[in-house]
Amino acid sequence: MVQAVADRVIDLGGLLDDLVSDGLLSQEDANMLGGTPRTREQAAMHPLNYVGSLLLENKTVSGGVLSDVVLCDWFSQRANIAQAHIDPLKVKVTEVTAVMSYAFAKRHNILCIEVTANDIVVATAEPFASGWEDQLEHVARKPVRRVFANPADIARYSIEFYSLSRSVLGASDSSGNSNVNMTTNVEQLLELGGLKDPEANDQHVVSIVDWLLQYAFDQRASDIHIEPRRELSKLRFRIDGVLHQVYELPTPVATAVIARLKILGRMNVAEKRKPQDGRIKTKRDNGVEVELRLSTLPTAFGEKMVLRIFDPEVLLRSFAELGLMGDDLQRWNAMTARPNGIVLVTGPTGSGKTTTLYSSLKLLATPQVNVSTVEDPIEMVEEAFNQTQVHSAIGLDFAAGIRTLMRQDPDIIMVGEIRDSETGQMAIQAALTGHLVLSTLHTNDAPTAITRLMDLGLPGYLIKSTILGVMAQRLVRTLCPHCKAVSSIDKDDWYSLIKPWKAPLPETVFRPVGCLECRNTGYLGRQGIYEIMPLSTSIKTLIGEQCDLMALRKQSMKEGMRSLRLSGAQKIAAGVTTLDEVLRVAPPIDIDH
Repeated sequence: MVQAVADRVIDLGGLLDDLVSDGLLSQEDANMLGGTPRTREQAAMHPLNYVGSLLLENKTVSGGVLSDVVLCDWFSQRANIAQAHIDPLKVKVTEVTAVMSYAFAKRHNILCIEVTANDIVVATAEPFASGWEDQLEHVARKPVRRVFANPADIARYSIEFYSLSRSVLGASDSSGNSNVNMTTNVEQLLELGGLKDPEANDQHVVSIVDWLLQYAFDQRASDIHIEPRRELSKLRFRIDGVLHQVYELPTPVATAVIARLKILGRMNVAEKRKPQDGRIKTKRDNGVEVELRLSTLPTAFGEKMVLRIFDPEVLLRSFAELGLMGDDLQRWNAMTARPNGIVLVTGPTGSGKTTTLYSSLKLLATPQVNVSTVEDPIEMVEEAFNQTQVHSAIGLDFAAGIRTLMRQDPDIIMVGEIRDSETGQMAIQAALTGHLVLSTLHTNDAPTAITRLMDLGLPGYLIKSTILGVMAQRLVRTLCPHCKAVSSIDKDDWYSLIKPWKAPLPETVFRPVGCLECRNTGYLGRQGIYEIMPLSTSIKTLIGEQCDLMALRKQSMKEGMRSLRLSGAQKIAAGVTTLDEVLRVAPPIDIDH
């Protein structure tokens, strides 16, 4: 191992020599690389990142390349220094940026990533330079624990952390007037500016909002929660169905951030006593437009805001990406291919119902048909559909929307949700007059949708003559393909999951491990599990004034309906998810079989 020498900076020539010495790089590649002139951008890169960007052949691994990850792992071992992977969701930005100034961190190529009761953890891109350490320990009055981190991460997060910290401090000290002169054009596209140098003078609240949205997109968040508390308000992201706290803002700053978002969403900034809804359209770094749905709610400490992110890359996905395959896909396609009738998708909020409907409508919306929707609100603007938003204040509710659409020569109608008897009756009327209607309900499983419609006052004979089928769904987190490991499953747990079926115990299952790709959670992304119940003739005979839910469920199962838990069991056997995930989201089956 190389002994650390104070204030020695890593250079390209020495790095190449060490790679050749350790057998990772051929002498020919090293000579070629050393003699090749670098562009200005390449010259500004840390030598490790420059070599990693070229993806040269790794001589120690067949077919391997010298990526950033490989080089950082190798270098930390060679320099005999622990390596840290900076996870921005786990860094307390307020604490770490208070340890040292941005200028000090930039000058020494370091970044504080954790403050504990006993020490401060500082990530460095130059482990052989330690002249800054005594000075920092003197100021912080704590010992420094040095770790090595990817130099590109240190450069990136230094700018992000200090930009955010400065904006929060600036917003705390300002009067908050910088957020009032914003456009209210509904078609205005919110341009997210890149993070500036932390020493630059900018509009603090605007910068915080820009950072918040960009950060949420980078972290694959589906929802942003801004939750006021007495002194510090919480910022939380929902990622793969699980909430993560990402930051704490002073409550006055959080109030200013919510005000900025309300203006962008065309909401009444002065009204804080009642809930409001709004929407924002912006772009990701790759140029893809993203819709955000805003909702505010008065709480004990002020307004709480939730932003739901509707990324078109997520909303409009193939059925294979959704996890809808095999017999389930055939049944779903058979139901949606019918010229008239009602197809229902059920499940709780956040179970993927909207994604399923949009993906299906996208396939159905050929040039030969007229696809129209009534939604509250329009969750994703799609040019292939004619979309109408409910506006209760002027009398445009779901029922009125359907009534009007029936005079608009539609072929397929999508109703955001059947909430009441009038909406249900209009949906049935549309189906009876020759239209295919797709809609959603909030029920636990597919058979319960029938009894729910009857609870709304819809007569059984109309339900039998119009409902084509019901699909219940949930979302389970999928195992990270980069780190999942073979595991075993308890026999009793398996048979308890699939009860009352007799599916064989799978030979191989997998468990979550955790790696950089999945932020050490072991899961990456989500897929649906489905319970599909087409309304056959035998099932329709069971629908009457006194509908027996248990008999309905038993008959559906006899005809091939798989419960949500059995659908989840199939994904466990296929190595897609885990037993714990399926048990977390899928309700138990109340049936004797």
